[in-house]
Amino acid sequence: MRDFVRGVRFFGQGLLILLRSPKLLLIGALPVVLTTALLTGGLIALVYWIGDLSALITPFADDWAGFWQTTIRIAAGVAIVGLAAVLGMVSFSALTLAIGGPFYEHIAEKVEDDLGGAPSELELSWGRLLWMGLRDGVLLMLRSLMFTLPLFVAGFIPVVGQTVVPVLMAFVTAWFLALELVAVSFYRRGMDLRQRRELLARRRGLAWGLGLPASLLCLIPAVALVVFPIAFVGGVLVAREVLSTEPEAPAPVT
Repeated sequence: MRDFVRGVRFFGQGLLILLRSPKLLLIGALPVVLTTALLTGGLIALVYWIGDLSALITPFADDWAGFWQTTIRIAAGVAIVGLAAVLGMVSFSALTLAIGGPFYEHIAEKVEDDLGGAPSELELSWGRLLWMGLRDGVLLMLRSLMFTLPLFVAGFIPVVGQTVVPVLMAFVTAWFLALELVAVSFYRRGMDLRQRRELLARRRGLAWGLGLPASLLCLIPAVALVVFPIAFVGGVLVAREVLSTEPEAPAPVT
């Protein structure tokens, strides 16, 4: 419980740091705008072509009576759009961090320089950050889907789906979001996804304390523009806390 409270406190400290440096808040918001525009455009295009896609995946209904053909294809369309929305939510943070790699590396460097005590970091190009962000983002997204898809289906179970499932979904989302938010700080130290996951698992309460308020606030439209940069700075603080208790033995990032 103490680690959870500490994680929430780091989230709040992220807000205070950015209030003192509004320029960093603006820099952190730009990748959120780009990612939102990209995902929104993709969803609009999907909805526009959903009729053709539904027909494409239900060829067995070509000879069905009009009512049943329409019903099955509407159901297929809803399922496609719903799955796309889930994938968009799961991949949002990874895509934002991958697109905004140099922006967030600059923020992390500035925050750590101001706080002091940061170890020497690796020099990473935008292309390298983009590759590592996309690669690790895909791996985390696949892991996340192993939990979120069954929970999404379980959400239709009466009572349980409206009580237990939302709580479990919130904590799963918070955990994977925290893993994303600390990524840049680990990359700067030459540490990979496996090390990040193992070290953060030892302080899971800290990860939930950061990821839970961030993920819940990001559900409010437009609030993510401000919350994501705040949560990222909180992730820098969480990474420093986790790494300060571990011997420094970074492995080369590939």
